[in-house]
Amino acid sequence: MFDLAIIGGGPAGYVAAERAGAKGLSVVLFEKKDLGGVCLNEGCIPTKTLLYSAKTYDNAVHGDKYGVFVENVSFDFGKMMARKNKVVRKLVAGVGAKMKAHHVEVVKGDAFIKGRSAEGIEITSGENAFLAKNLLICTGSEAFVPPIPGLKESGDVILTNREILALKEQPASLVIIGGGVIGMEFASFFNSLGTKVTVIEMLPEILTGMDTEMSVLLREMYAKKGIEFNLSAKVTAVNGTEVSYEKDGQTFTVSGDKILVSVGRRAVTQGFGLENLGVELLKGGIKVDEKMRTNIPNVFAAGDVTGFSLLAHTASREGEVVVNNLTGGKDVMRYNAIPGVVYTNPEISGVGLTEEAAKAKNIAVKVAKLPMAYAGRFVAENEGGSGLCKVIVGEKHGEVLGVHMLGNPSSEMIYGACMAIEAELTLKELKEVVFPHPTVSEIFKETAFEF
Repeated sequence: MFDLAIIGGGPAGYVAAERAGAKGLSVVLFEKKDLGGVCLNEGCIPTKTLLYSAKTYDNAVHGDKYGVFVENVSFDFGKMMARKNKVVRKLVAGVGAKMKAHHVEVVKGDAFIKGRSAEGIEITSGENAFLAKNLLICTGSEAFVPPIPGLKESGDVILTNREILALKEQPASLVIIGGGVIGMEFASFFNSLGTKVTVIEMLPEILTGMDTEMSVLLREMYAKKGIEFNLSAKVTAVNGTEVSYEKDGQTFTVSGDKILVSVGRRAVTQGFGLENLGVELLKGGIKVDEKMRTNIPNVFAAGDVTGFSLLAHTASREGEVVVNNLTGGKDVMRYNAIPGVVYTNPEISGVGLTEEAAKAKNIAVKVAKLPMAYAGRFVAENEGGSGLCKVIVGEKHGEVLGVHMLGNPSSEMIYGACMAIEAELTLKELKEVVFPHPTVSEIFKETAFEF
């Protein structure tokens, strides 16, 4: 009898297993593929590794702006991919070592929920049966492939995030259906390497959910770099390497050696016996409360399978909430300070309310913004570059409600804004915090003084 059984070894599952093991619970973790889940094997880590290679190449190509001249700059696509695989292997091994260190029993194989009885929750994997007091479901999500006519018939021309990370050769041209985070990160990577990139987005702007002003600025930057954007455009058919779409009542066609489909992801709720427990679903994901409890006692869910906040760091925190409550703590999941980052070059990072969200929720706010060039370090390291910092505070109390940045290295600075929102810092309190100089992070404090 285990204290906790976890199905799925992604950022929700393995972090929960580690925390539970560290607190003395007996844990069994089921993973049918590799530890780390989609994030580590087919998402966050491999894409960031490739994007860093592209950024390094960009820096070499444009080194003359900094007085550095490199002749005959070139890259090796195969070696970029090989390094990506090496990084993934290293980190997967690291997760495995953590499981071992915290005495987590890892079962490599499919898990199937047989049901629950007075004794506990029974799970099988192969010919082995396991019994647990509590069950945490972390089965994640999978790429959603829309029913576009001709899509399936186009064969290996069609890629999702999984297949594009396994390419052996760089495509000369790439059509990306969907201008969300995944689509834009791959657009950035291949654009840097010289691939002709076309993005088709159904909505009026790319990067839905991010601050719209930042999204517009980033799109304009990449349009100058040669990416073609087709917004408010609905894909109607795929025929081999050709994509047809409708825009303003007219039909257009664009072709690419490869076609990346990145229109979203959906929760994995089938294939592992969830129906044997009678767990309630909501909008395609598992319905949970603020403690990540399902409608069935002792059954929890965390990560993408809830269908709510499909981010690795959200998943990890949700897993921690489950473990904290199982071990006597009082913890609830809060979503008001979940950061989001788009690892393009430059990066977009944001946390908390956007101006659009505040307006939709009728929250009275004040907004201040400053160009990134107000931070000396940014000017020193971004010749000819531009960026923006925006701070959103409550109109009445001046508490920090949202911070949004366009510019490098915003991904490494946004955590400060997360802490400000979590701690309910006011403008007055923020202004009294000492930031190191010279750093790009000072832009956060400088913007606070604009109110």
